[in-house]
Amino acid sequence: MIPSAPLATSARCLCLAGAGLLLALAAPAVPAQEKKGGGIYSCVDSKGRRLTSDRPIVDCLDREQKELGASGTVRRVVPPSYTAEERARIEEQRRAEELERSRIAEEKRRERALLIRYPTQAMHDKERAEALKQIDEVIEAVKKRVTELGTQRKEIDQELEFYQNDPKKAPPWLQRKLEDNAQQVQVQTRFLSDQNLEKQRVNARFDEELVKLRALWTKR
Repeated sequence: MIPSAPLATSARCLCLAGAGLLLALAAPAVPAQEKKGGGIYSCVDSKGRRLTSDRPIVDCLDREQKELGASGTVRRVVPPSYTAEERARIEEQRRAEELERSRIAEEKRRERALLIRYPTQAMHDKERAEALKQIDEVIEAVKKRVTELGTQRKEIDQELEFYQNDPKKAPPWLQRKLEDNAQQVQVQTRFLSDQNLEKQRVNARFDEELVKLRALWTKR
């Protein structure tokens, strides 16, 4: 018995559908992560380190990077984005920016510390006066010592009058006393000069701080 045309067509459709199902079952499954993307980047940087990341690796912009799928297969090879010289310039710029950020952070830290130490100008003026007073006390002590050495020199000169015709005939103890007096005067003179310079440095430091503090006080 010969089947009618509609029955033959239905049979062929069923056969094709069955074959399609078998092909679908036989095809290898593709991981969901590979279908959606989300690859892993891998490279060896200039220091020989193996690096991996879920995005292009900054330390390997001057060399090839491999994008791997979830199964570890290589999806593609990403060529270098920068030359070694370009990479060096980028690194130098990055270091400079990092140094600038560190400088700004340190400056802000110092400003906060300055405000804590001197919340008002009165406190700043008081500390300046105390610092200068200490230096002035040292200067007065040095001046007093210089005066004492001057008196001592007069006494030495009086004793040397006996040997004014030939100072070399003065006794050794008197010659040592004269040399020691001269050395002490030189030492005290240098020390006095140093203290005057220190007084200038202290005033300059407080002047500089006051300029910063006035700006900081107005921001509060």
